Amino acid sequence: MVHPNRRLVIKGAAAAVGAMSFAPRLMAQSAPVRIGYSMSRTGPWTGGAQVSQEPNYLLWVEQQNAAGGLDVKGVKRQIQLISSDDRSDTETVVRTYEKLMGSDKVDLVLPPWGSNANFAVAPLANRFQYPFLAPTALSKRLVEMKLPYFFLLLQQPGAMTSALVDMLKANGVKTVALIYVDDLFGLENFAAFKVALQGSGITMVEDKSYPGGVKDLSPVLRSMKDKNPDAFVGFTYPPDTILASRQSKEIGFNPKFFYASVGTAFPLYKNVMTPAGAEGVLGMGSWNSKTSPGAKAYFDAHVASQKKEPDRWASGACWAGLEILTNAVKAQGLDRKAIRDYVAGTTHKTIIGDIKFNGSENVGTPGTVSQWQNGEFEVVWPKSVATAALNPAKAAWK
Repeated sequence: MVHPNRRLVIKGAAAAVGAMSFAPRLMAQSAPVRIGYSMSRTGPWTGGAQVSQEPNYLLWVEQQNAAGGLDVKGVKRQIQLISSDDRSDTETVVRTYEKLMGSDKVDLVLPPWGSNANFAVAPLANRFQYPFLAPTALSKRLVEMKLPYFFLLLQQPGAMTSALVDMLKANGVKTVALIYVDDLFGLENFAAFKVALQGSGITMVEDKSYPGGVKDLSPVLRSMKDKNPDAFVGFTYPPDTILASRQSKEIGFNPKFFYASVGTAFPLYKNVMTPAGAEGVLGMGSWNSKTSPGAKAYFDAHVASQKKEPDRWASGACWAGLEILTNAVKAQGLDRKAIRDYVAGTTHKTIIGDIKFNGSENVGTPGTVSQWQNGEFEVVWPKSVATAALNPAKAAWK
């Protein structure tokens, strides 16, 4: 005779064995989705990275996890972020992603900040076959590399500079002076701008490169002021954008059109220059909360969660990339090849409009120009996506 308690033990053991056959599947479903990235938290790239990228990553994870987790082909799984400070150093970026994708074998990766870092790590991501949706890389060379796992969300130099030249030409500009940072971003945009100028009737009266980390642009700005151009264009990073604006104000250089690049769309620019001082300044921007209902919802959620406004250019592209990734994982699970194919072959509805890719390049959204008006960075060109009409004469610096 078997003791009743013995029968319970045997019965329980049998149930446990039966459960073990299902355990791997259950454990896989409940395991977090491990997503890795490096981000500039120190060093010269920090200003852009901590405005346009990392706050958006954190907001996305917060929203997904609060809703039960990322939808992985019908199964909700919490997101676990694995991230580190790359110190604005390209070698650190490469080493970090090599570890994340190689030895750590994370499920997915999110891109680092900026053209230089993405250029360095893009071939690595392609080799490990990790889809890369880059929101802050601007490089024709990245397109020309034809990396099937790499996608650029921002409008690229040709589209952005063509929109700028079209706007200048349409408003009677005949002369322009230009500065550009001496790196991949500056050189490519300068080259694209020169191509866009061909046949426009606009003459470039002066162009000057400057090194990254420049502390004084006043000599070249004074030289340009003497030539009295209709327009000034700077292919600049956030610190240089503010430096060029401040020093132009100091020397009284106030052309009819004043355009700077990265950082003009940041709330910091308006805060540093003051809303009145920023009035009429043009720059790289592509959206604001008026662009779509989704853009308004995102803007409000960003302010509520991160306690600061998103910028009106790359933050929108970053969120659009996260929208695309979310939908891809929902449709395809964590099969990275299937995600890549989904991203490459789909027209994506996003907060900044339709995005579709030809190779690595986003050909769905047009090149754009934005302008500070009454405290908002309005999209003013082309008219088809404008949130406000262009003010064709910059106000005096205040």
